[in-house]
Amino acid sequence: MASIFTKIINREIPAYILAEDERYIAFLDINPLVLGHALVVPKKEVDFIFDLDDDTLGGITVFAKKVAHAIKKAVPCRRVGVAVVGLEVPHVHVHLIPMTTMNDINFTRPKLTPSSAELTQVADAILKAIK
Repeated sequence: MASIFTKIINREIPAYILAEDERYIAFLDINPLVLGHALVVPKKEVDFIFDLDDDTLGGITVFAKKVAHAIKKAVPCRRVGVAVVGLEVPHVHVHLIPMTTMNDINFTRPKLTPSSAELTQVADAILKAIK
């Protein structure tokens, strides 16, 4: 069965897409740790990051770098943290999280439930920063 991320890639479910090319996609986490929290996903459905071939593993890092720089420009933060946890969805995904404190990347905290207006606003700001 296709993962929720494959369904986003195939446009079967909506997402706040920030960047995309033939191999990767980045979109906002709709239940973020902080507003601007994004996920970078290879279009190839693989469960564990270190099962990716070397080219895809290197490529996702370069793709994530572009998105992280845009998040840093668009969202007030000290830096953009990177995490690969991968237990909740069996499809490789890299978390990019705007951070002001170490607690901003604490996955044990309750997640936010931003409105669609808030998500649209931050997505638009990140998209503008990517261009």
